[in-house]
Amino acid sequence: MKFESSKDPSVGVEWELQLLDPETLDLVDSIMPLMEFFPSAKFVKPEYIQSCVELNTGVCQTSEEAVRDIQETLRRTLRRCDELRISLCSAGTHPFCRRLALITPLPRYRKVETDTGILSHMQITFSLHVHVGMSSGDEAMRVMYRLMPAVPAFVAMSANSAFWRGHDTGHAAYRHRILAAAPNYGLPTTFNDWRAFERFCESAIRCGSIKTFKNIHWDIRPHPDFGTLELRAMDSPSSIERLHGLVAFARSMMLTLSLASETAVSELLPLGLPYWIEHENRYRAAHLGMDADFILDTDGRTRPLRDLAADLIEFSRPAAEQHGDARGLDLARAMLDRTTDYNRQRKIYEETTRASAIVDDLREVLLTSARSEI
Repeated sequence: MKFESSKDPSVGVEWELQLLDPETLDLVDSIMPLMEFFPSAKFVKPEYIQSCVELNTGVCQTSEEAVRDIQETLRRTLRRCDELRISLCSAGTHPFCRRLALITPLPRYRKVETDTGILSHMQITFSLHVHVGMSSGDEAMRVMYRLMPAVPAFVAMSANSAFWRGHDTGHAAYRHRILAAAPNYGLPTTFNDWRAFERFCESAIRCGSIKTFKNIHWDIRPHPDFGTLELRAMDSPSSIERLHGLVAFARSMMLTLSLASETAVSELLPLGLPYWIEHENRYRAAHLGMDADFILDTDGRTRPLRDLAADLIEFSRPAAEQHGDARGLDLARAMLDRTTDYNRQRKIYEETTRASAIVDDLREVLLTSARSEI
């Protein structure tokens, strides 16, 4: 399995949005009629469930370029949605939809439906994926290992799925609990080099665990066809501004981890933690968001996850300034001092006692950000 190396530390974005009935604000299975407007489009795609549309960027050189690219695609998509009487919003889960998902009738998705049964119809979630170009498969494996302890910061900062089926779940990012039922989900296994990852894929395919590497849905995974490392742990953000901050942070963090010495990284991030700590840190981030405490070592020492996130952002700043992501990283830093997406959802529900009011707000936030200047 060849890793198609990237000459430059490029960045690409995949953003999953919810398709809504404009009157009821419930999810609507309208991806097929929407795709009739984009029969050969590279940047507007169907996803696994028919109530989701995925917006993609091209191969970009900065996070700002990627955000401008995806904002223009959002504007075009919104115009087509208007013609079909469809609304859009962005969050990790839909706050009150109770029905099962309808699977998009494409061969790959039909095969997953057959293999997983009702589980495939339960996983109604929406996320943000960020690809960063890597010079080699070995570099991708090194950065993936170093990025693992930072995953909780991205989970907490992007948390935008507090409600599920009309209920406050008590979690900041409940999307992760829904996906936890799926195979090949969660934190990745670590590999010493690209050949070790190749051997894993060969064995997993041989025993029938996966068909291709695309069946691996880890929080971080290599994408050999693109020559990238892909961060997949984040909820779909409510606005272009928050997307910009998260993309810039993800890219500058990965570039920093690629170039920094092991000593410099380990002074900030606890590398090689036992699995139970890695798992617990990730769970805490999804449960409590920015109010979580991050476990540092096997002695049980902790520090506030918010403080760790702030330090990671500053650790990434030299790379952000060098590669044109400084403005986006400033937006990421500002997110730490503003109301989180999940707390905004809870505040609206407390004021209205209606989960539909949350969706209405999400719709308006997305429309406003589509019109905004980057």
